[in-house]
Amino acid sequence: MKIWVCLFLALLTPVMGETRTETMAERGLRQLVERQRVLLDQAAKGGERFDEASFKSQMQQLCQSYESFLRENKEFAAGYAAYGYLLGKIGMDKESAVMLLKANQYDSDIPLVKNQLGNYLAEHGQPLEAVNYYLAAIKLAPEEPLYHYQLGTLLHNSRDEFLKSGEWTRESVDQAMHEGFRRAAELAPDRIEFTYRYAESFYDMDKPDWEAALKAWAMLEDRAHSPAERQFMRLHAANVCIKMGKFDHARALISTVTEAHLDEQKQKLVAQLPVADKQ
Repeated sequence: MKIWVCLFLALLTPVMGETRTETMAERGLRQLVERQRVLLDQAAKGGERFDEASFKSQMQQLCQSYESFLRENKEFAAGYAAYGYLLGKIGMDKESAVMLLKANQYDSDIPLVKNQLGNYLAEHGQPLEAVNYYLAAIKLAPEEPLYHYQLGTLLHNSRDEFLKSGEWTRESVDQAMHEGFRRAAELAPDRIEFTYRYAESFYDMDKPDWEAALKAWAMLEDRAHSPAERQFMRLHAANVCIKMGKFDHARALISTVTEAHLDEQKQKLVAQLPVADKQ
């Protein structure tokens, strides 16, 4: 949740014009957004001292403040975006979508709004509609890795729906999915969820570039934080080698894996080697 809050604040800043003197509406929204950030951060941290009743009460007051703010600023897109984001975080999906659509109506160039509408449509079984919002978000903010990652995830999870539409081929879905994950990993090389999913996405393709996959797993091994992580990535590299027919290389990689908790995965790979190469 904290990642989303930081992203929201970062994207909202230019919308409200930080480089010039703020209007009263912009200042008021900043105050609401800060309250929102604090509350969501507290909820994310949780812990024994977290007072759920107090949180709900403060959240209700914040929602009422947003309602009052929007009555006074009826065409302020950033206000609808902020409120829509908040409603989505507290499980009020339909109400969130209404606010986001309002924001999009008054300003069609807010990438976070496009992305959040894409999320709503994807979560409610409308991937073909969702993809257009994700693509719009990427066009508006091409350097935001999360948008590329979510596009890749949508295409992977809803591949069948895209193929049934007749507008996509297996190759076009695979390429767009893979490029989404690749771009996310490229833009955020320190985010393991992005770099790992990129390497993993080679398995999802009908015609993968196994040489590129091997390089991706090798890079992950180089960046691993522990011997166990390095050996886990090495098993993936061995798997790719098997798919490439490089059995000697695969056997050499597998032989270096000594972590007990990886033994089951290790033996599954050994079972895929030709009989003469098994140890």
